[in-house]
Amino acid sequence: MKHLHFIVIAILVVITSCTLDKTDYEAELNVETTEYIEFEEVTSIISGDYTISIEALNGTLYKGYNEVHLKISNTLTDEFLDSSKVTFLPIMTDANGNKVSCPHEYNLSYDSSEAYYLGYVVFTSESSSTVDWQLYIDFTDSDETHAQNQIITVEEQVNKNLNMTAFTGNDDEQYFIALVAPQSPSVAQNDLLAGIYKYNKPTTIAGVFPDPSQFSYSIVDAHTLLIDPRMPEPSMGNHSSPNNQDLEQQTDGLYHGIVNYTMTGNWTLNFILKNENNVTIKGTEVSTEFTPGVEGEKGELFIDILF
Repeated sequence: MKHLHFIVIAILVVITSCTLDKTDYEAELNVETTEYIEFEEVTSIISGDYTISIEALNGTLYKGYNEVHLKISNTLTDEFLDSSKVTFLPIMTDANGNKVSCPHEYNLSYDSSEAYYLGYVVFTSESSSTVDWQLYIDFTDSDETHAQNQIITVEEQVNKNLNMTAFTGNDDEQYFIALVAPQSPSVAQNDLLAGIYKYNKPTTIAGVFPDPSQFSYSIVDAHTLLIDPRMPEPSMGNHSSPNNQDLEQQTDGLYHGIVNYTMTGNWTLNFILKNENNVTIKGTEVSTEFTPGVEGEKGELFIDILF
């Protein structure tokens, strides 16, 4: 009977803590996330007889995952190019002059139904007084190659539901995980999308800048991203949620899973990345123990979100 008494008290503590702190979160944070669905022009490049228009959601490039659309028109003929070979290379220069890139699709494909060249870029930092991002775009028309470049602005991603992380795996390779969706989660089971990418170490000496072989990235294929979502706030007691689904790659190249948010507030998505042979690339299991008043443990590989 004494054991039953302690169990009832523990349950009441859990219910009371979660209920009170859910109210506190809403009153203190009042977080609203805007879901962007419209692609708008970020910038345009005019060179000779051609105009290149670069579009992204909300007309803004953010740190993290960005789908990009390019439209190239010949101003003399007033026609859009639909059979050009288009390459897309983002380069970041820091205060010391060091140049690096980020995960991106180098060879853009043409979407005939939407009439634009389609790609993506995962910016690893926002622009600042010491960080410049520049796009190098090549395209062909009538067997002639045209090379253009443009300095762009990468904004801070204020929506934590679209956070990203970069890390070195146990195989000494550099990886990137970027959240793609949902932009605005709900208290429910949410479809969770993420991109997983890898830096391809150069195998040849650098040629004429910008040599794409020195800035090459690829989509990580056939891996599995195990997920354990938890609320790490001390008042939340490190609790998780049921009915989550690990992320697996689908035909669009992205990794799809399910995350069940049972309340609003701070959540940590703890991950374990495994390769096609079920070998752990990065990540550790976290404690499942309920720890009211103690900050919850985070795994070796995680992304924090907030809604």
